Amino acid sequence: MLRRLLATMLLFASPAPALAAAPDAAEPSPVAAPAPTSAAAQCGANPCQIRLTAPQLLASAERLVEAGKYPEARALLAALRLAPGFALQTRFLTGYMAAQEGDLAAAARAYKDILADDPNQTRVRLELGRTMIAMGQSAAADRQLRLAQQSRELDPDLARLVRGARDVIRSTRAFRADVTLGIAPDTNINNATSARTVNVNLGDYTLPLELDAGARRRSGTGQTAVASAAARLPIGGDLFFLGNLDGSGLNHSGSRFDDYLVQAAAGAEAQVSNEASLSLQAIGAQRWYGGRVASRQIGLRGGAQRTLDAGRRLGVQVDIRRTDTEFDRAFDGWQGGVYLSYETSFRRTFVAAAQGFVRRDWLNAGAYSNTEVGVGANVAGELPRGFNIGFGGSVSRAWFDDAIPIFSATPRRDWRVASQVSLGNRKLRVLGFSPQVSWAATGILSSLDLYRTKRSRFSFQLARYF
Repeated sequence: MLRRLLATMLLFASPAPALAAAPDAAEPSPVAAPAPTSAAAQCGANPCQIRLTAPQLLASAERLVEAGKYPEARALLAALRLAPGFALQTRFLTGYMAAQEGDLAAAARAYKDILADDPNQTRVRLELGRTMIAMGQSAAADRQLRLAQQSRELDPDLARLVRGARDVIRSTRAFRADVTLGIAPDTNINNATSARTVNVNLGDYTLPLELDAGARRRSGTGQTAVASAAARLPIGGDLFFLGNLDGSGLNHSGSRFDDYLVQAAAGAEAQVSNEASLSLQAIGAQRWYGGRVASRQIGLRGGAQRTLDAGRRLGVQVDIRRTDTEFDRAFDGWQGGVYLSYETSFRRTFVAAAQGFVRRDWLNAGAYSNTEVGVGANVAGELPRGFNIGFGGSVSRAWFDDAIPIFSATPRRDWRVASQVSLGNRKLRVLGFSPQVSWAATGILSSLDLYRTKRSRFSFQLARYF
C-alpha cells in the first residue's frame, strides 16, 4: 500500500525524471557527444560527429531515460559530466536509473550526494524517501518526506499524498536503532565543585575548610557510546505496542568515574486521529557509577502529541518515577515532571523546538527535595556541502525545601544553565557513519559554594544521519 501511494505521489511530482536546470546552466555549453541513432543515420556511410549544446544533451538523455534505454542514456550522461553546471541533473538521472534497475543502495547514495550539496532539492528528497521505503528504512524515509513537506512549491494534491504516505509509514513502522561512538575530552569528569574551600557553620562561628582534592573537579578524556532502539508494533485497530531501550556509557581510565545508564520502557500508543495520539509506558532504569550500582528507578511515562500542520507539532509528557539509591538513602524518593514541547520547521531543512518543564523531587531528606522550573530551545538542520548543524540550550531555577544547617541557615537556590553545539558532515562516511564534533557546557550557580559547578566537554563522534 505504501509503495503504491509513493508511486502515485511521485507521478504527481513530475511525469518525467527531470529536474529544473541549475542556475549556472543557463548558458549553452557545446559538448561533443555520441550522435543519437536518428542523427547518425543522416551521415550515411561516412563517419560523422554531431555537436550538441549541454541543454540539448540533457534533453536527449532525459528522453532515453523515459524510454528505459539506460545504457544509451549513460553514454550521454558521461559526456554531460564534462559540462559545467549540470552535476545536479547528471547525478539525479544516474540515481533514478539505478533505482529503476533495482540497485537501491546506489540510488540512495546518488540522492544523498545531491542533498548534501543542496538540501533544498525537494524532488530529490521525495525520490530518496521512496527509495528508502523500498529498502525497508521507513524511519529514515519519514524524515525525508517530512522535510519535503516544508517546501512551499509542493502542489496541494502532492502535499496531501505526502501526508498520506507519512501516515502509512507511522502506522507500519516497526523498528529503529541508532548508535553513536566517540571520544570526549572533559573539564569536569566527576561533575564536582571548582571551589577550594567551603564555609562550615559551627554554632555562632563560620569556619572555612579546604576541600580534599578528591572532592574538587578534575579533567580527563573518556570514551562515549550511546545506543537506542525502539519498536512500534500494531496490536489492532489504532492501538500499537511501544517499546524503547536506551543506553549510554562514559568510560575513563580506571573505574572511579565511569558512568553507565540503561533505560527500558514498554506500553501502548493509541492513534486518536490522523493528527493526535496518546501513549502510556512503564519505565525502568538503572545507573552504575564508579563501578557500582548508583540508583534504580521504576515508574510511568505518558504523553500526548498533536500535529498542527505540515511543519508544526505540539506535545506534552508526564513522567513519574520511584528512585532507590545505593549510596545514600537520603536521596531515595519520588520524582515527577511535566514537559511541554513545541516543534516547527522553517527554511525547508531546519527544525526548531522549544520546551518548558516543571520537575519535582520528593526525597527522604528535605534538604535535597526540590522544585525546578525551566525552558529550553534547540535548532537543527542541513546545510549545503553535506554539513549538519545543531545548537541550543536551557536555563532553569531550582528551589530546595530545607536548609543544610552545616552550610547555611537558608535553603539552597540554584540557577542551572546548559548549552550545546554540534557540527557534522554526512558526505564523509566510515562504515555507514559520518563524523561529528560537538561541544556541551553546563553550569550550576548555587547559593552554596559546594554545589557550584562548571563543565565543558568536547566530543568527536561517528554518528548516523539517515
